[in-house]
Amino acid sequence: MIANGQPSLTALTAAAARAAHLIVDNEPVIFADTLAQAMLGERAEELISYHLAHGTHPVLAGARAQVTCRSRYTEDRLADAIGRGIGQYVLLGAGLDSFAYRSPLAGRVRVFEVDHPATQEYKRRVRGTAGAGGTAGAGGTAGAGGVGGDGAAGGGTGAAEQVRFVAVDLGRESLTEGLGRAGFDWGQPALVSWLGVTMYLDESAVEATVAVLGAFAPGSEIVVDYVLPAGMRDAAGQMYADLVGQAAAEWGEPWRSVFAPGAMAALLARHGFGPARDVGQRDMIPAAAWDRSDALRPAELCRIAHAAIPFG
Repeated sequence: MIANGQPSLTALTAAAARAAHLIVDNEPVIFADTLAQAMLGERAEELISYHLAHGTHPVLAGARAQVTCRSRYTEDRLADAIGRGIGQYVLLGAGLDSFAYRSPLAGRVRVFEVDHPATQEYKRRVRGTAGAGGTAGAGGTAGAGGVGGDGAAGGGTGAAEQVRFVAVDLGRESLTEGLGRAGFDWGQPALVSWLGVTMYLDESAVEATVAVLGAFAPGSEIVVDYVLPAGMRDAAGQMYADLVGQAAAEWGEPWRSVFAPGAMAALLARHGFGPARDVGQRDMIPAAAWDRSDALRPAELCRIAHAAIPFG
């Protein structure tokens, strides 16, 4: 449950999983979020301790695999997009994502972090420590690297003046107005990262958000993950869903929507996107990264749809 001045528990647990990956898991590193631990603030020790004590548990290992794979895929696609001239990066449900404060690519795009005001308030408090260089430990690199948008976010590796916080409660408030207040350029293409969010929205809210994104400039891209229906999951994915889905509901953040790949592709097509590439967890990262001696294994639960708005 989101409280005043506190992030959602899902934002905290996702950041903890990214941080723990650099501590608990073996080489090769899937994704190096070197600021994830600092983003957890005073709760870092508590949240990472679960992974230290029970790192091989299927839920904790599954969480680390899920968040690292989706982040690796997205930032790799962002690097490609920047190479093609895309200069805007929109994170829907940004949570405690640290791209803007650690990546050398951050200075090459304007970053729009869209999230619930309470999560953003917390992030504003902790980002100074994160920008000062707190890290989650060993790792190396893998992959590419004011409320309402009035103020620039603080420091780190990226160019701070390029970051805008956009306070929007998706499903209740206007994404169009929020982005407009933040100075989003509707005439220029953007890459949209929408990770770990759609399952917490009902299908009508997902569709309404995609309708807004479909009005972006041609050449814009979306990377969005979603939960598969029960009949399309493998055993590992179903176990994770049974345990984590129930816990999320108890936290006040229940899963509200699932999509088959064809349904997600059709939803994107209805709002102007071209054919979607649908990517399972196994294929989100290079095949060699699954040659592992730790507990991380791919599962069929969440997939990514990656699509672009065509020119002409």
